[in-house]
Amino acid sequence: MTIQTGTDTAKTRRQLVLDGSSVAYYSIEAATEAGLGDFSKLPASLKVVLENLLRFEDGGRTVSVDDIKAFAEWATLGGKNPREIAYRPARVLMQDFTGVPAVVDLAAMRDGIKALGGDAQKINPLNPVDLVIDHSVMIDEFGTPRAFQVNVEREYERNMERYTFLKWGQNAFNNFRVVPPGTGICHQVNLEYLSQTVWTDKDQNGQEVAYPDTLVGTDSHTTMVNGLAVLGWGVGGIEAEAAMLGQPISMLIPEVVGFKITGALKEGVTATDLVLKVVQMLRKHGVVGKFVEFYGEGLDHMPLADRATIANMAPEYGATCGFFPIDDETLRYLRQTGRDEGRIALVEAYAKANGFWRTRDYAPIYSSTLELDQSDVVPAISGPKRPQDHVALTDSAFEFRKYIYGTRKLPEPTANGEKRWNAEGGAPAPHDLPGHHEGYKEGTVEGQDYKLHDGSVVIASITSCTNTSNPYVLMAAGLVARKARALGLKRKPWVKTSLAPGSQVVEEYLKAANLQEDLDAMGFNLVGFGCTTCIGNSGPLQPEISKSINDNDLVAVSVLSGNRNFEGRISPDVRANYLASPPLVVAYAIAGDMNIDLSSEPLAYTPAGEPVFLKDIWPTSKEVAELVDTIVTREMFQAKYADVFKGDERWQAVEVTDSETYDWPATSTYIQNPPYFQGMGKEKGAIHNIEGARVLALLGDMITTDHISPAGSFKPTTPAGQYLTERQVAPRDFNSYGSRRGNHEVMMRGTFANIRIKNEMLDGVEGGYTTGPDGAQTSIYDAAMAYKDAGIPLVVIGGIEYGAGSSRDWAAKGTNLLGVKAVIAESFERIHRSNLVGMGVIPFEFTGGDNRKTLGLRGDETVSIDGLEGDFKPLSLVSATIRYADGSEKVIQLKARVDTEVEIEYLENGGVLHYVLRNLAKA
Repeated sequence: MTIQTGTDTAKTRRQLVLDGSSVAYYSIEAATEAGLGDFSKLPASLKVVLENLLRFEDGGRTVSVDDIKAFAEWATLGGKNPREIAYRPARVLMQDFTGVPAVVDLAAMRDGIKALGGDAQKINPLNPVDLVIDHSVMIDEFGTPRAFQVNVEREYERNMERYTFLKWGQNAFNNFRVVPPGTGICHQVNLEYLSQTVWTDKDQNGQEVAYPDTLVGTDSHTTMVNGLAVLGWGVGGIEAEAAMLGQPISMLIPEVVGFKITGALKEGVTATDLVLKVVQMLRKHGVVGKFVEFYGEGLDHMPLADRATIANMAPEYGATCGFFPIDDETLRYLRQTGRDEGRIALVEAYAKANGFWRTRDYAPIYSSTLELDQSDVVPAISGPKRPQDHVALTDSAFEFRKYIYGTRKLPEPTANGEKRWNAEGGAPAPHDLPGHHEGYKEGTVEGQDYKLHDGSVVIASITSCTNTSNPYVLMAAGLVARKARALGLKRKPWVKTSLAPGSQVVEEYLKAANLQEDLDAMGFNLVGFGCTTCIGNSGPLQPEISKSINDNDLVAVSVLSGNRNFEGRISPDVRANYLASPPLVVAYAIAGDMNIDLSSEPLAYTPAGEPVFLKDIWPTSKEVAELVDTIVTREMFQAKYADVFKGDERWQAVEVTDSETYDWPATSTYIQNPPYFQGMGKEKGAIHNIEGARVLALLGDMITTDHISPAGSFKPTTPAGQYLTERQVAPRDFNSYGSRRGNHEVMMRGTFANIRIKNEMLDGVEGGYTTGPDGAQTSIYDAAMAYKDAGIPLVVIGGIEYGAGSSRDWAAKGTNLLGVKAVIAESFERIHRSNLVGMGVIPFEFTGGDNRKTLGLRGDETVSIDGLEGDFKPLSLVSATIRYADGSEKVIQLKARVDTEVEIEYLENGGVLHYVLRNLAKA
């Protein structure tokens, strides 16, 4: 790749001499000397964005001098100056669930540009793109030595069409690489190998230029790499496609929240406990659309793996990113993970020369601040259905029973501080549960000598990108297993256990420490390298366990070391899901019951009948640190990443044709040519008012992209299942929604089809249902198609934080294809708002205290929105007329969450990809 730098930036360009060689860079200090402003007090995360504008400043076509001066004004205005800027990340990261539809779109754009008389070769990534296949492995086999082999074989059986398509894309497109299945999770591969912290490349004049490593990714947890001082965040696939095709990302200069970390973690407290507390604090503070930057002397005691854990969870606290500046720990991690010594020297020299280095007195200006003393953090879990639902471990059993049964009066602590439910309507203590409460439910399990009840832990999974590249918590999990094994403990037989590391290096150091044998003894055999349980690929429960849960309406529990526990995500059989550290996951597998207070009650008994408490099997911080320091080596990383793009013999055997455009297989149920560009004209259209729209869904608060575009499994009775059944696909081969994101027909039918979504138009009904044009209950998909056939536009109405969660472009694509013209909510999460605009759907926010409840909406209204034609500006206030079923009308004001002028152009073109395609065809 050659980086195109601006034409008016010579005054800020300097040379950095390192070991006798010279590399150019764009100096923030030089920008101050050139009279562009004082940038010395900017947070490091914002300096990365500023450097990007200095490098691409072109006199105003995309980046102007005034854009750069706005950063100095940001500092003088106390950390606020929401000016629109054009930002160009250095590269793009994808995973296969979100990456496949992105590559599908690129292939469709090649067809589209040829139809417009353009050159198909213009559809090529201009920036490097890496796609890591990590979302496709499912846990069919577990708890046996053959689990990994069986799951990999099933993965290839299910996904060969997708893998063939991706391999075609790797050959057809420039700057596009694929990391094969079984390598690791994209964020670990990015953190441990792909990222460089400071990047170098040649400019258009052939001179070497150094600049901060930046990226966007099609997975919301792209933010993990901010722990390595690499600025990156998740975007929808459509926005990522535009970025890789050279389109700058239009954004507002963000506010930056400073999060001061002091002190050190107490004995027995993990990085997971810390991040769950951070999530709770930042959600309460309010950081949606903002950068968060961590600083303070507490970082001096924080390993980079812990920083990456906190950065990973930025989507859960709602921020664009959670950034850690470059310091000595950054260099130590780069060295440990096998980066070239010349690169490490460049990172240090560049960071110090350009003002990116964190010193002990680092104290920039922030938009707002908050502070946490790490010594105040306690062991905790989060759940049962949101990452921010922080529960101290001492309260976990109490809070679970309150969630299940409710209470008319909360119990008072006893004299010794224990919390017990009183007889006045609360749920019982664990030992009193069977038969002692009218709400208590249990069920027999066919062929087994145990029963299940509310609170039975049926899934315990060490999984996801959040924790499984952190050797401190992985080693801790192994030590818990070792100590439990020595006492003769085992997992409960109803618990489905799994270990799915984010990196092959994890397997290497667990074996080197002889801890894998202990984890195997607890049922935590390696099941694959991928996201698995965290994204709904937990696989089926044993049929007799699933039957007992559903026949008796039990509230079964999962405990996972992941970052997402939204309703309906983990397993269709599990209603309460908790996030926990890997060692706690092992402990809950042994306990098997969320009703047990692990902080004070025995989690199990030895074969001799002796009680075992959590403290008896919990390792000390010293034990963990000594193992990590002794076992985890630079050579492990170098060996495992030596052939990262090669893959195993299965991947090498995948055969593809060499062609410029893709030969879409007509019978494929995985890959289909999407309809977005078919029949598209050369000229853009216009934005139109919305007349007489019907309400497709009336939704509550915190509707996530999981609710809108489900992941995980689906049944034959769903519209998506019916579509596949009609094409002779057996339910065993349905795979998951995520794996079929390359087929718009499946995904349209899966939009708003989450099993736990509640459409308030219906009374107490869960699942993807609504009322159709005839007023009868039907599926969302069937209703949308009936309205489409009748030529009636649709709107969706929601509450606060609409679109929280994963960066799923299909949450916007499906909304568009169902015929929805607008989404009206109280507030939007950042990525989904952007994706809606990118797909031509206009997001609106209620104003003046209005919401679905104050307006008395029932879903049988019609909605008309004016003010979208002619002089429609970003963030305009427009009038909406609500016509109620009784004929009365009310006019309200809505705020159009079309935030920039560029987004206006996207809407005029029908979406961001249409905008890019037309421009490329004209060029």
